[in-house]
Amino acid sequence: MHLRYSYRIYPTASQRPVLARTFGCARVVFNDALAARKEARKGGLPYPRSTDLQKLVITEAKKTAERAWLASVGVDPLIQSLRDLDTAYRNFFESVSGRRADRPVGLPRFKSKRDARQSLRFTRNGFRIRSNGKLYLAKIGDVRVKWSRALPADPSSVTVVLDAAGRYHASFVVDVEPDHLPEVDAEIGIDLGLTTYAVLSDGSVIHNPRFLRKAEKKLKAAQRELARKAKGSKNRAKARRKVAKAHAKVADTRRDWLHKQAIGIIRENQAVYLEDLNVHGLGRGRLAKSVHDAGWSAFRRLLEEKAARYGRHIGIVPRAYPSSQLCSACGHRDGPKPLAVREWACSACGVLHDRDLNAARNILAAGRADRLNAPGGPARPGVAIPRRARPVERGTHLGDLPRTGVRAAGAGGIPVL
Repeated sequence: MHLRYSYRIYPTASQRPVLARTFGCARVVFNDALAARKEARKGGLPYPRSTDLQKLVITEAKKTAERAWLASVGVDPLIQSLRDLDTAYRNFFESVSGRRADRPVGLPRFKSKRDARQSLRFTRNGFRIRSNGKLYLAKIGDVRVKWSRALPADPSSVTVVLDAAGRYHASFVVDVEPDHLPEVDAEIGIDLGLTTYAVLSDGSVIHNPRFLRKAEKKLKAAQRELARKAKGSKNRAKARRKVAKAHAKVADTRRDWLHKQAIGIIRENQAVYLEDLNVHGLGRGRLAKSVHDAGWSAFRRLLEEKAARYGRHIGIVPRAYPSSQLCSACGHRDGPKPLAVREWACSACGVLHDRDLNAARNILAAGRADRLNAPGGPARPGVAIPRRARPVERGTHLGDLPRTGVRAAGAGGIPVL
């Protein structure tokens, strides 16, 4: 499996202009290739291949007076920029065709030098880790790296990132084998919320740290200071970096906290079950700031990544499942309740429930049932898996209807596969 390790790097004063030039060249190559594909589509021409684009926007462009400065930087980041464009188009085509299950992806857009994040990627031919711990980048030189931990394997690529706060990072991609933890018997269901970040089915509670809310006073002061600066001035650029650093501190603190919570849950439980929340929709309502501050999507992604690495199971309960309406003791559906109701008594068995704890127990039960009835397993525990019936021979004698899309029926009216 592929893992990404990120480290802070500190380029020298002479290396920063070279990095800025490389960022700009990679951006121009990306934009030129995107413009060429848009022109081809507008003119009804075939879709340009990557090799033709590389020859057009890199090899031939270096020979022109307008793009001669492309030769001043390494060619590896320029080629990787074209591959990023291919990936963006592939994601778009898979999205419109239905092969991509995530949210819809739009067409690639032109990059701007004013983007808050600039990046470029080097493959094995463009970088090397020196024996003294420095990172050599082609046509840039040796860059000092703050090694917070050792790399588990030789990296296959490195991405140099400049964020809005002016910090440089080197992100290495390494290929490692999964490190499965010893199996345990514990399984847990998690109900995410805002008053408390998470309630676990065993009764444990994870309190919501509210990182953005706590830093809001400092952020407002920095943003007011930015609003008073004249546009285009150096003082405005300094104030903008100050705001970006304040936001980066909040994001880094939240990310570190989410990593610690996720790895703790994964180590202690063999299976973890979550509810499929509509975070995108909730992030556009009146609780948008609190929802974004919670980082539910990042928490779920970290759980899934660590579960795949350490041999654990993650189960996602559909969002239509009424976890807050069912009694975890008797299974009676008591109906919807407003958010203000934090405790309720089941009208069938009379058990008093805490709303979040009851939902977590229901999520655990639903996740277990879904895991037991997964494809390839028996429909009910203790029932043997029946052998698959041999497919009925297909042919015109079974009554296939041409050009209708209706398949011939086999024994018992079962469609032939």
